[in-house]
Amino acid sequence: MSEQLFDNAEVLARYAARRVAELCSDAVAINGVCHLVLAGGSTPKRCYELLRDMELPWESLHIWFGDERCLPVGHGERNDTMADAALLNHVPVPSEQIHCMPAELGPESAAEAYAELLATAPVMDIVLLGMGEDGHTASLFPGNPALQDTRSAVPVHDSPKPPSERVSLGYGVLNAASHRILMVTGKGKAEALARIRAGEALPIAAIADGEWLIDRDAMGAIV
Repeated sequence: MSEQLFDNAEVLARYAARRVAELCSDAVAINGVCHLVLAGGSTPKRCYELLRDMELPWESLHIWFGDERCLPVGHGERNDTMADAALLNHVPVPSEQIHCMPAELGPESAAEAYAELLATAPVMDIVLLGMGEDGHTASLFPGNPALQDTRSAVPVHDSPKPPSERVSLGYGVLNAASHRILMVTGKGKAEALARIRAGEALPIAAIADGEWLIDRDAMGAIV
């Protein structure tokens, strides 16, 4: 795993925003379009707030989501609601190029619908991911049957974090992406990160060849 260490979450978010801007611009320069997968969580949120003030080829971006909670459209706990407030309401990405997960339909129907949409898209250019204190990423939780689901979008039941029903991209889509950026911040992540570094197969450890951006709190006693 490629690791970069940052003094705190703010410095990490600023680096992540610059890196995303760079990769988006590179993808558009090469292919005329960039497919960017957004994550939920507090660290990605700060990255999005910083991105909205940067020069990006916004009209050439397609926005996707790594996971979503099965809640009504506009609910404050949905990842797309956060992304709208932090970024998408402030930048000129065409609305038809923002591909929200229809999680309000329930896990099975939403996963099926998103898989059909993903089938029309090329490989993702950039995937942003966070990590939970249990080592989960997107909505792929330890011990959950979704970990073995090989579909591009997978239904998630019995999540240990509310709400219990969710939708997530599967490992196939996540690992096929051209770039994966994993943002890990806060003392609450230190134990899981230490377990991963020791070789434990927590869900996020199955993400291949990612750029791990880690702050000193998350690195814990190792530093």
